[in-house]
Amino acid sequence: MGIILYPLMSEKAIQLIERENKIVFVVDKKATKPEIKHEVERLYGVKVESVNTMIDRKGRKKAYVKLSKETPATELATKLNMI
Repeated sequence: MGIILYPLMSEKAIQLIERENKIVFVVDKKATKPEIKHEVERLYGVKVESVNTMIDRKGRKKAYVKLSKETPATELATKLNMI
């Protein structure tokens, strides 16, 4: 099983794409921030600025991936059929 499980498509996640150039992924609980950053860059060919993680009430680990300015999150979201 891979590090990145799937992109999260909630109302809040879509707002983050539009406002802050961030995409939210549900990731493996054991994944570290550097691993998540490397995997997103490798899979999607984008430049990642930073990664923040949290575990939600359902026990899922969410990764908030901020993309660099030259990589719009809306483009990646369109590629992933999120918007």
